[in-house]
Amino acid sequence: MEKTLILVKPDGVVRRLIGETIKRIEQKNMKIVAMKMIRITEPLAKKHYKEHEGKPFFNDLIDYITLAPVVAMVAEGERAIEIMRKIAGKTNPDEASPGSIRGDYGYNTPRFMCNVIHASDSETSAKREINLFFKKEEILEYNTAVI
Repeated sequence: MEKTLILVKPDGVVRRLIGETIKRIEQKNMKIVAMKMIRITEPLAKKHYKEHEGKPFFNDLIDYITLAPVVAMVAEGERAIEIMRKIAGKTNPDEASPGSIRGDYGYNTPRFMCNVIHASDSETSAKREINLFFKKEEILEYNTAVI
């Protein structure tokens, strides 16, 4: 089974979209195997967004992700990365399809792209990002068979 990192970003948390995000993940038969609410520190934000370092929007990204708490999750399932990217929608909310989380709830401001959710974009990124946010023992294995 493939694993991916999902973050309900600060705008999603303060707008109370955590439950809606979890609902959409579970409706796609994805299994949440880790979850916690955290406040991302500046050093963690810089590690998470390291591929954007040096780009003109880098500092705004860091400011945005550290504004308020995030809910970090690891979801597991067949083609988890691909499915979560579809559920999330295109990065820019103005280009995201209706029915996706970003298409339904995202918006842009002059400074921030408030796109509600982060979902890893590749297997390599997913492994790196999961390790940034979770210790191995925080990721749980369990059977989804009816109890």
